Amino acid sequence: MPYVDGFIVAVPKKKLAEYAALSKKCGKLWREYGALDYREWVADDVKVGKLTSFPRSVKLKPGETVIFSWITYKSRAQRDKINAKVMADPRLNAMMDPKSPPFDGKRMIYGGFESLVKV
Repeated sequence: MPYVDGFIVAVPKKKLAEYAALSKKCGKLWREYGALDYREWVADDVKVGKLTSFPRSVKLKPGETVIFSWITYKSRAQRDKINAKVMADPRLNAMMDPKSPPFDGKRMIYGGFESLVKV
């Protein structure tokens, strides 16, 4: 069964190009190790809800936008192997600037998901 890691992050609009460049590099790394698909989407129609919403989920601040992302794998076992390789790859650390990251990782929401319905 396919397996997906999903992510939601807040990105300052002024850092969107920097985030996209980082995302492309990361996507190539994940794909190199066997991920089936790597997608990142920028918010276009995500209003702030009264109780819950994408903007509320990441505590969106003025001047930021929401990014919705996923990485697809053949299975959870494959995901675990690929992520271990990616995290051990020195290129990943070389991509990250701890002094000025393009997003606040503390407000990132993520998790792994099993397939439920395919139409």
